Amino acid sequence: MKGRKLRFVLLPAAAVLLELLPYGAVLNFGVQAEDGSIDTIRRTYSYFSLTPFGYALFGPLLTAILSCLLLAVGVLYLWAGKGKSALKGLSVIAVLMSLSPLLFGVRCFTVPGALISALLLAEAVVAFLPEKG
Repeated sequence: MKGRKLRFVLLPAAAVLLELLPYGAVLNFGVQAEDGSIDTIRRTYSYFSLTPFGYALFGPLLTAILSCLLLAVGVLYLWAGKGKSALKGLSVIAVLMSLSPLLFGVRCFTVPGALISALLLAEAVVAFLPEKG
């Protein structure tokens, strides 16, 4: 039974590891070129960075915080068997927050961001699956 509960720790742990990489959150800056036209510079940041949060991209930091909470509740569920309803609620909210950069367009979403969303979605699906005795 511990093997089935272990996935509640492994999925958010993998998401947190991907969130630590500096490739998840995207900011696109407009800069003026020498000829007067506007070019776009793309910068990527870790989900834990406050820079995107300061530029009103709230989703990545909130996703990182929710992933850490999911990890903590997953450890609690692994050891004590408590917190399954919290896992369900947190995982759904984390999936929605991880997809929030898509509101700014596909240019603000990265492959690591998609992998993080997929891991959190897998966590949500697993949390809603019935337990087998």
